[in-house]
Amino acid sequence: MMVGSQELIRDMNTTLVTKMIIDKGPISRAAIAKELGLTKATISAIVQNLLDKNLIEEIGTANVTSGRKPVMLKFNYECAYSISIDVSATHISVLSAHLGGGNCCLFQYPTANQRDRIIPELIQCIETQKKHIPLSHYGIVGITLGIHGITNNNQVIFTPYSPYTDIDFVTELEKHFQIPVLMENEANLSVLGEFTFHYPINNMVGVSVHSGIGLGIMIDGKLYHGLNGYAGEFGHSIIELDGRPCPCGNNGCFEQYASERALLSEFAKLKKVSQISADDFVKYYTNLDGDSMHIASLFVKYMSIGIRNIINTLNPELIVVNSSFTMNFPSLIEQIQASVTSNIHKSCNIVPSKLQDMSILLGGICMSRNKFLF
Repeated sequence: MMVGSQELIRDMNTTLVTKMIIDKGPISRAAIAKELGLTKATISAIVQNLLDKNLIEEIGTANVTSGRKPVMLKFNYECAYSISIDVSATHISVLSAHLGGGNCCLFQYPTANQRDRIIPELIQCIETQKKHIPLSHYGIVGITLGIHGITNNNQVIFTPYSPYTDIDFVTELEKHFQIPVLMENEANLSVLGEFTFHYPINNMVGVSVHSGIGLGIMIDGKLYHGLNGYAGEFGHSIIELDGRPCPCGNNGCFEQYASERALLSEFAKLKKVSQISADDFVKYYTNLDGDSMHIASLFVKYMSIGIRNIINTLNPELIVVNSSFTMNFPSLIEQIQASVTSNIHKSCNIVPSKLQDMSILLGGICMSRNKFLF
C-alpha cells in the first residue's frame, strides 16, 4: 500500500479530477466522485480549488427527469495559451492556441537551415506570434519545439538534415522569453497530437514520413522514449546491406528508400529534373502519370515492409500514418493494410493521420498543457 503525505495525496487527487474533467467534461461533481471512488467532500474541495484558480468553469445544470439537477463542470481551456513550433529543414511552422488546441493562429516561415541563424529566426517568429495571442488569465504558459531528429531531456542529440545537433535551444529561448520551453522529437509530438485529439488508444504507433521517417510510440497512454531518447528512430533501421549512404553514418537505412525526400528524389530522376515538389507529384499522380504511379507503388511496398516489422515488434492496437502521400491519396492506406495482413497479425488497424500537417503542432500544445497542469 502506498503511503504519502496529505499534500501528496491531495495533489494526486487533484490531477485525477482535472484529467477527468478534461477527458469527460461536462461532468458533475457526483459523477466524478463515482468514477474516481473519492468522497463527495474531497471532490467538492478539489473542485472549489480549481474554480478559484480559473482552471474550470460551472456551465449550468444537466437535464434530469427527477431529483436535484447537478451542476456541470468543464475545463476552462481559454485560461491560458501556448506556442508550438515545428522546426524542419525547410521551414518553421508556428502555432498558438488555447489549452484545448482551439482559437488557433498559424504562421509558416522559410528557414535558412543554418546553425548560427536558427535561434534568431525562432526568436523573431515567436515575437511575431505573441502579438496574435489573446489576453488570458495565465498568459502564455509554454513553448514547445518539435525537432526532426533525436532529442533527450530537452537537448538535441542528432538532426540528420539540419545542423542543429547540440544547440541549446531551451536555455536560449527561456532566457529571452522567460517562459517554460520544452523540446521533443517531431514523431513523438505527432502521435501525442493524434492520441489527444482523435485516437485515444493507449497502445498505438504513429509513423511520421517527411524528410526522414520517425516513429512515435504510445505505451499504456504514455510516450515511450527508450533509454536515451533513441526509441522510434525507425528510419535508421537498415533494409539494404551496403545500400544508400545515410547522414547517420550507416548505409541502407529505411528512410533513404521510403521517406518523402527519397521518393521525390527518385521521381525527379525519372523526370530528368533536379528536384520536384510534393505538390507537383500530386498533379502527376492525379493525371495517372506512369512514373508517379511507380513511385506510389514503391511507397506502398516499403511502408508495408516497415509496418510489418512494427507490428511484429510492438504489437500495437493502432498505427497512424502521417505522410503527404496518404494525405492526398487515402487509397494507399488500403493497399498497405491489405499488404500487411497475414496469419500472424490481422487485428492491427492502419489509418491515415486525422491532423495531418497540424499533428506535430497540436501535439506540442498538448505537451505544454500537460506540463502546466501536471
